[in-house]
Parts: sequence; C-alpha cells; structure tokens
Amino acid sequence: MKLGMGLVGPGFIAAHHLDAVRRLGTVEVVGIAGSSLESAKKRARELNAGHAYADYHELLADPAIDVVHNTTPNHLHREVSLAALRAGKHVISDKPLAATMEEARELYEAACEGNLAHVVTFNYRGYPLVQQARAMIAKGKIGPSVFVHGCYLQDWLTDERAYTWRLDPKLAGASSALGDIGSHWCDLAEHVTGARITAVLADLHTVVPVREVPASSAKAFSGASKQPAKRRKITSEDVATVLLRFDNGARGCVTVGQVLPGHKNDLRLEVNGREASLAWRQEQPNELWIGHHAKPNTVLTRDPAQLDPSARGYAHLPAGHPEAWADAFRNIVADAYAWIRRGAKPETKPDALPTFADGYRNSLVVDAMLKSHAAGGRWHAVDDLLESTRTTRKRG
Repeated sequence: MKLGMGLVGPGFIAAHHLDAVRRLGTVEVVGIAGSSLESAKKRARELNAGHAYADYHELLADPAIDVVHNTTPNHLHREVSLAALRAGKHVISDKPLAATMEEARELYEAACEGNLAHVVTFNYRGYPLVQQARAMIAKGKIGPSVFVHGCYLQDWLTDERAYTWRLDPKLAGASSALGDIGSHWCDLAEHVTGARITAVLADLHTVVPVREVPASSAKAFSGASKQPAKRRKITSEDVATVLLRFDNGARGCVTVGQVLPGHKNDLRLEVNGREASLAWRQEQPNELWIGHHAKPNTVLTRDPAQLDPSARGYAHLPAGHPEAWADAFRNIVADAYAWIRRGAKPETKPDALPTFADGYRNSLVVDAMLKSHAAGGRWHAVDDLLESTRTTRKRG
C-alpha cells in the first residue's frame, strides 16, 4: 500500500522532495500547502503535486496524508513540524531542524514522545562514496583519525545586490553561512568519522555588510535582482573559519563562505588517519581519494562491485554511470520511507538516516561556534545536552 505524502512550503527545495518520493514508486503525492491557497494552487499545477490546501492546518487534517515534508523557511520549521508530530504524522524536515537551539530541543523531545519517524535532510550522507568512507574508517582501514578538515564554499551571495530571507535573522536564525552550509559539513564530518565535535574556536566575518534589498527579494541561488532596491545592514556572517576538537582526540578545521567567486557548491571533507587518508569532494562525488605514506595514492571510483556492503545499496547504476546530488537526496528519502514502513522504531532505523537527534546535535555545534566568536574567538565546549536529555528520559 502506498503511503500518502503532503508537503508544506513549496519553494526551491520542494521540487526535489517531490522528485525523490516519485522515484520510490511507493509514495502518493497527496498535496501541498503554501503561504496562501492561491500560491499553493499555482505551485501544485507547476509541480503536478495534487491537491492545494489553504494552509498547513488543513493539510494536517487530511487522513490521506501519512508523512509531512517540511520545506518552509527556517523560522517556520518548529511550528509546522511540531504540529505535524502532534497530528500523528511522520515528519521529514529540511535542515536546520529549527531556527534556535531551544526550538530544536523541543522538536527532538516531541519526536521522542511518539512512534513516529523524524528525519532531517542532511542529504550529503546519501552519496555512495560517503558511506564507503564511513565504512572504511569504522573498520580501521585508515587507522585512528588524527585530523579532520575541509570546507563548504559558495559564491551565490557575492554580489551586494543579491539578497535572500536566509540573511534575515528573524527568518533564518542568527547564523547565515554556518547555519546554512556549515551545518551540512559538521554533520558529514561527524557521520563519516563516527566522532563528535567537543569544542570549537570560531572566527566569523561579514564581507558584505550592506546589501541592496529589492521590493521582492531574490530567490535562493537566482542571483542579483534588477528591481529598485533599498539598502539593508547585514548582521550574520558570510565567511567563517572554525578550529575543531573531537572526542576521539582528533583535531580539525572547517572554512565556510558564500561570497567566494567561482565556488558553486564546493563541499570537501578529508580525514587523515595514522595509516591512510580519505578525501571526498561533492562536486566530484564519484571519486574517493585514498592517500598513503609509503606507497602510491589511489582513487576509488564509484563501482557497486568495489564498495563495502554497507555502501553498495546507495549506488544504483553500474560503474562509469555518474550519480550525483539528486541521487543522494533520493537515497536519504528512501531510507526515511523504509524506516516508516518498519514501524519507525529506533532499532529499525537505517544507519545513514539523519534524525531529529542529529538535527538537535547539529544545532548545539553551530550554537557553540556563535558563542565562541561572540567571546572574542575563544574555545567553547559543545554542550552535551543531547545526552543529558536521553539520560533524563530514561530515568523518567
């Protein structure tokens, strides 16, 4: 029997959620809700997305919907996801889990209350070679990890005439570059290494402190608008560098930026172990670099026959047939629906699937980075509130 899916917030990422569930073949797209009935009708026609609801409350009241995809702007994540959970719906939310650490904790606790799936789309976990790297590290193929580093670099906000709601703290939260893309890198680093970031030292900077804001702001990644504009002061960072310490003793660093010409979606992760190194780049996702000290370096290309069994299921085409971003996104969504069909119990969750626990954990890391910078660039511990919450719930 097909599961019914409803989507709230039909913006940029909505089409990719719809594409992913359609590729599964086991999910029915029931309908979508937007900021108004008129906008929902328009997007439903454009995306062939079924029924248009007047608002998300009407969507949640429909018994045909089993799973809610929350693709709203950040400031609405808590409101929509919490309402969906209370309505007994499984939830797949875009990251960040919520606009603040406190809201993320509330959602995590609410998700723990019922037997419902709760997923955050840290979709870079869905690449086959990311899972290959994770398996190799877990099996000791590179020895103990000693250094974890990389970057997530973009240029879509380079022009001072480019503006998006993601730069408005009231809509996106206090952080821009770290919250939007640095969060992806941190989740990927922790997932691949199996280690946790315990302390950070952050240096944040706003390269473009004033932007021209048109009457109708530019959509994400659409570039500068040509409409008449007013000038607005920007308070969130567009460049950041962060030193990292991990619970396994490894050190690391990450650089993020959204005003760096020539970098489109340049996410890179490298893990250096005592015996070998691994490096993966999102813009060349079908290659995993393996570095050695006393023998030649090698490159593992995506080939299902050569992958670890745990990674093989994330590759769907034979060797030589590239797979990329949409395929990784589909893999995460597939894991989410597989979990739902297994009863959404903790023991049946696919290992690669990011949940609200990961979303909350990620918010703690970003919050520590903001506090480190605010303190003048001092080391700041990442609060282990997730573990304390789990312990309290077990005692209760």
